[in-house]
Amino acid sequence: MAVDHIRYDILAQEALRGVVRTVLADAAKNGLPGEHHFYISFDTRADGVRLSPRMLKEYPQEMTIVLQHQFWDLMVTEDGFEVGMSFGGIPERVAVPFAAVKGFVDPSVEFGLRFEEISETQERVPETGNAPLAQGAERTPAEHKAPRTPPALAAVPTPANPEPSATAPSEGPDKPPGGGEVVRLDRFRKK
Repeated sequence: MAVDHIRYDILAQEALRGVVRTVLADAAKNGLPGEHHFYISFDTRADGVRLSPRMLKEYPQEMTIVLQHQFWDLMVTEDGFEVGMSFGGIPERVAVPFAAVKGFVDPSVEFGLRFEEISETQERVPETGNAPLAQGAERTPAEHKAPRTPPALAAVPTPANPEPSATAPSEGPDKPPGGGEVVRLDRFRKK
């Protein structure tokens, strides 16, 4: 079995994360064009996420925010974004590193990305060669030679029919909200 020393899976997901960064940076600079608006799901437990204790208690694992009408002071950096929003009539500031983003959807044009957690040290599944990486592996503290960085995320296009709620529904890996099938990037790899 060939070993992917280049790690195309990580390069591809970083490029797709760059799409999210570029879109948010443009919205911060010029506002939302036309009917565009964004549903952004993220892991509330990830390093660098800043939420009030009240919001973290309400959304201990995952949260979806909607950037449409009522948000302010959107600031985008190379590593993440910050935005002011109102939750239950209480203004809050939310900070999200791009590495914590689990989903990005623009329902106005039916565009969506879903990111799955993978680790840079995960091994390939032997029977499928260049198949996706095994899920769930993490480095132990002894394997860390530098400060821990968040695990890489594999981006997967997904249909854009999110539920307009504060939390992202979880309907399984192949059944995104609103139906349809998730198209995994590895489907297009040669076997």
